[in-house]
Amino acid sequence: MDIAKQRRVSSATTTPTIYVDADACPVKDEALRVAERHGLPLHFVSNSWMRLPDGPLVKRIIVADGPDAADDWIVEHIGAPDIAVTADIPLAARCLKKGAQVIGPTGKPFTEASIGMALAMRELSAHLRETGESKGYNASFARQDRSRFLEALELAVRRARG
Repeated sequence: MDIAKQRRVSSATTTPTIYVDADACPVKDEALRVAERHGLPLHFVSNSWMRLPDGPLVKRIIVADGPDAADDWIVEHIGAPDIAVTADIPLAARCLKKGAQVIGPTGKPFTEASIGMALAMRELSAHLRETGESKGYNASFARQDRSRFLEALELAVRRARG
């Protein structure tokens, strides 16, 4: 095989795919903008039909009802150099183990260095809610969060393309 053909085959097998945990994700349109800009496949994974952005690169995946069905589908298909978009911390940990990059909807990347603390804080927050010490209110989603997300996803795509 000549060198040019090897490069084409190599780059074809390392094209990243963006996987969006679509249930309750506030940055679907932004993920599509980045995917279109770079010509990357984009999978929206959800437990039920929902109105989603459309395009030639978009694939809608509707999984069976059930706890973690969408998460399980994403983990089954994701790997390096793919990118996951999720606020689900356990899903983020599973995707990191598969070699993928993971970004939350607010633009905060999950990394091997930060995922342990994120899981611990999730457990602490759940405990505080159960004991009534915390009401569990989440901060509202702001325009700055969208901007940070776009920047973080753009950076992740560039890293994935190496």
